[in-house]
Amino acid sequence: MTALALETPPVRRRPRRPQRLLTQNSELRGENIWNWTIPALATRLWDGRVIKTCPAAGVCAQACYARNGTYNFPGVIQRHQENLAYVLDDPAGWQRQMAAELAHPRHRGGWIRIHDAGDFFSDRYLAMWLRLIAFRPAVNFYCYTKEVDRWNRMVRPAPPRNLRWVFSYGGNEDHLIRPGDRVADVFPDEAAILSAGYHSQDASDLLAVLGPAPVGIPANNIPQFRRRMAGRTFREWQVERDTKRAARTR
Repeated sequence: MTALALETPPVRRRPRRPQRLLTQNSELRGENIWNWTIPALATRLWDGRVIKTCPAAGVCAQACYARNGTYNFPGVIQRHQENLAYVLDDPAGWQRQMAAELAHPRHRGGWIRIHDAGDFFSDRYLAMWLRLIAFRPAVNFYCYTKEVDRWNRMVRPAPPRNLRWVFSYGGNEDHLIRPGDRVADVFPDEAAILSAGYHSQDASDLLAVLGPAPVGIPANNIPQFRRRMAGRTFREWQVERDTKRAARTR
């Protein structure tokens, strides 16, 4: 585990059971999209457990929007850790509560974004989501993921009709993405997206899974992240890092 992975201040208080699992952040509220979230990249829970929530993260870890700004507020960290602890310590209870929330009329025909932060960190966790998605066919689900190997094994053979996804570049499993897969890359700005022949999703997050592909995401205007990107896309950045690593092992 690198120092970067745990740079977010941990919240060590015993987690409570969240009263509501699905929430809306300011970006998604305008589109009436509800989301579920856990800590980004990695976290240390109240009892000392260190959980990697984005196992396939690559260069994205160095410019992750979900490890900046309001995501570092103690109350936000606590809420995300409570969600994760619920999944880990009472998976049956978490599934029952999530299934009950998804049954609310407001979600019928609507969209749930799985993970405003975090990813499908284990086979068991992804399997729980797949059961929920099958159990609530009137609700639409979508996600960004870098867990390409897990997705190819568990979702690709029989994808649910009410689930859409996009593989986002910048992970250690970029090389497993196949031609024809729906992909998203982070670009320095909108002009770079258009120049590369990608299609921006800036107008609506749902364009990532419903709009034309490939999908371009403009980078957040965070100075230290822009410096690290150095004008590259996440895909280009990851290729550079993979190439350097391969050269060192020769």
